Amino acid sequence: MKPGDKLPIKGVDFEVLAAAGEHASSALAGAGQPNSLCTSAEQRAVDPSENARSIGSMLTFGKFRFINLADLTWNKELELVCPNNLIGTVDLYLVTHHGMNLSGSPTIVHAIRPRVAVMNNGAKKGGSPEAWGDRQRLSGTPGILATALRSGQRQGKERARGLFANLEEKCEGHYIKISAQPNGTFTVTNSRNKLTRTYQPKGDLRQPHREQGRSYVSLD
Repeated sequence: MKPGDKLPIKGVDFEVLAAAGEHASSALAGAGQPNSLCTSAEQRAVDPSENARSIGSMLTFGKFRFINLADLTWNKELELVCPNNLIGTVDLYLVTHHGMNLSGSPTIVHAIRPRVAVMNNGAKKGGSPEAWGDRQRLSGTPGILATALRSGQRQGKERARGLFANLEEKCEGHYIKISAQPNGTFTVTNSRNKLTRTYQPKGDLRQPHREQGRSYVSLD
């Protein structure tokens, strides 16, 4: 696949943003603005591994936007948002490369401003302190939910909040489920403890959300 390619999936728009070491040459609809964060963005050594050739994609379902950059590494992610942000903002972000510090530059995370981030890591792989810390700074905004599929040794606060799907090193097979509607509403569910949060469309952020039967208001 090549950047710009689309998969013919009925009802959704699935577009390739990066593949084979190349990235999209044009911005997605509504994106393309200059990114002021790029002036201080850290550049790293060129990555010769296959990770830099990962397929990164955007799935759009009505107003709902989900980005998955697979294992793209630092510099290749930056190409998507510097000097112009070719992506825009998203609702759901699958944290790149298991939350390893080889990826997930603060520049791209703050450029795409996800409302929810899901980190797919292992007990001893991924979830680097640097990557985790940046998600935490972003998740200080009400409405952001930082979650992980496996808990490591460092993320005690999130474990206490019930955001992990699997608590032990031996994976129990629990999952994070996302259910989205074309109007932009989406729900995140932790299958381990049934913790559920529903996010309203971006233009309706003052409406109450539902969390385990309780209402709360997002101010993001």
